[in-house]
Amino acid sequence: MSMEMLMTHSNDGETVLVTGGTGYLAGWVIAGLLQRGYRIRITVRSPGKAEQVREAVSGRAGQEAAGDITFAVADLLIDDGWDSAFEGVHYVIHTASPMPFDSGADLVKTAREGTRRVLGAAARAGVKRAVLTSSGTTAGMGDSGTPATETTYAEPSGTPQRAYPDSKILAERDAWELADAAGLELSAILPTFMQGPPLGAPNGAGTTDVIRRLLTREIPAVPNIGWNVVDVRDVAELHILAMTSPVAAGQRFLASGSFLWYRDIARMLRDKLPDEATKVPTRTMPDIIVKLLARVNPQMAMVRSELGRKRLVDSSKARTLGWQPRPTEQTIIDTAIALTAKDSPSK
Repeated sequence: MSMEMLMTHSNDGETVLVTGGTGYLAGWVIAGLLQRGYRIRITVRSPGKAEQVREAVSGRAGQEAAGDITFAVADLLIDDGWDSAFEGVHYVIHTASPMPFDSGADLVKTAREGTRRVLGAAARAGVKRAVLTSSGTTAGMGDSGTPATETTYAEPSGTPQRAYPDSKILAERDAWELADAAGLELSAILPTFMQGPPLGAPNGAGTTDVIRRLLTREIPAVPNIGWNVVDVRDVAELHILAMTSPVAAGQRFLASGSFLWYRDIARMLRDKLPDEATKVPTRTMPDIIVKLLARVNPQMAMVRSELGRKRLVDSSKARTLGWQPRPTEQTIIDTAIALTAKDSPSK
């Protein structure tokens, strides 16, 4: 859909609160909402982050649209500020959540308490609908020929190595319980492994670090692991569809593209971006090396259980909302281009 078509759509000044406004996904959500004519209120932990967010999304949505952004200071672990942040708000998209390896962060506590604060304030404010960013891991992730669907719910492991998946599992569980008790209309988006260009200056943080490490040869060989890759721009689009579609109320939606092995991603980079991918490794890392590294490396410890496992995910339910994810190869190449600063990340 062209920007011209989006900008002609009026939403009568309805306001959407987006949490975690400085995040990778939130930037694309905000840009998509602005292009549709919504007013945006963004929560940030400190006022100094406000202009950073405005500058990033203005490149995509335009300076004039970015003028429809206001900011509220609120922290997932503090009660203060949430009720005032929701004044005059019609919808909320809750993307904020601690990321793996956040320094000193208690992932489970922050995710659960943050979800309760955000959705509790949303219920008190009487918003039309809340959309929660959950994770594909909360559906259990399919295996052995049986794709994961929205009907399945994973159980937390309780282990330190799986703190991030546990945080998403428990936060989503809390969200549905709170929504049911408070009469809050809720939808949940369950993205798998997000890639795609970041808005603003590329920094290689988060999930895109997988591609950055290949491009810089920070790993000498590729582990025998893979992911169901989905484009961050498409995940943002699905959040907006879930916010506005009548049939999305009370529903979960898996957001997933194709499964790619790490070696597949490396091959795509070498084939499509030969100049930028001169350092991309060609060898596969033996499983035994991954297992040994997992003893001392938190990233390796987190993926050790995925060695050789091809997960299957059925995201056909999301397509019933009109969701049309782009080809996975395009996502990988667009990500690499953005990380090497060869092109604008605003496609």
